[in-house]
Amino acid sequence: MRRRTAAIVASGCAALVLGVALSFSATRADKPSTLPVASTPAVPVVAAAVKSGDVPIYLHGIGTVDAWNTVVVRSQIQGPLIRIAFKEGQMVHKGDLLAEIDPRPYQAQLDQAIANRDRDQANLQNDEIDLKRYAMLLPNQLTVSQQQYDTQNATVAQLKASVKADEAAIETARIDLSYTRLTSPIDGVTGIYQIDVGNIIHPTDTDGLVTVTQIQPIAVIFTLPEADLPEIRQQVAKGPMTVLAYNQDNKTLLGRGKLLLVNNEINQTTGHFSSRRSFQTSRAGCGPANWSTRGCCSKPCRTG
Repeated sequence: MRRRTAAIVASGCAALVLGVALSFSATRADKPSTLPVASTPAVPVVAAAVKSGDVPIYLHGIGTVDAWNTVVVRSQIQGPLIRIAFKEGQMVHKGDLLAEIDPRPYQAQLDQAIANRDRDQANLQNDEIDLKRYAMLLPNQLTVSQQQYDTQNATVAQLKASVKADEAAIETARIDLSYTRLTSPIDGVTGIYQIDVGNIIHPTDTDGLVTVTQIQPIAVIFTLPEADLPEIRQQVAKGPMTVLAYNQDNKTLLGRGKLLLVNNEINQTTGHFSSRRSFQTSRAGCGPANWSTRGCCSKPCRTG
């Protein structure tokens, strides 16, 4: 009896707990939730007319900037350097004075050559006058013989040849004198000068005086896989291809150019071919890869 009574009491308690739980749940369900609901942002829709057109296709490759022209300015004569007329890194134009060699010895050689020519010309004029006199007296055969006339004629011819040789010596001396002024052969940027004022400059100096690099325009050489070669040839046949040069971050546009050359061979090791592009850039853009300045080195450009 006690056990049955305990079982009945336990069942009643369980039923009571279950009823309370159901009542609490129903009450919570009747009350609206106060938690915030995340709102979905509206997606804008834009309507546009359907049209057809060409989609640009880009071929990417790692390129190296190459100067259009690089000239090592060397002296063609020997002498002491008395003046340097440019600053390192200066933009120079064709014909601008870069340096000057002591011109006095070469001016003296020119003056001597001119004096020799004047002397020979004076002798030539005198002998030509004598030859005319001999020609007038020769028909009589009394005072001038044929041998004398022939000798005088040969002397005049010899002096004419001497004058020509003197003219050649004068031209050579003038050329040597002009070599005392070292000028820029192209438009470009000067590098670091290799010889200081006061030193003797020689034609055989390995590094010359300075290197002038043309950077306007400038070229970019880079490689592409050989699989792209047929497509590039097809596009080149239709017209010039535009090339864009970007910095290493692939974000900064350095310049726009045109495809100039596709190399005539494919590297058998890498399976790539080289191409050359022309760019109009400023000094703030691409520069020759690894060109030397005092403490500065440029980086290769990424091209597409």
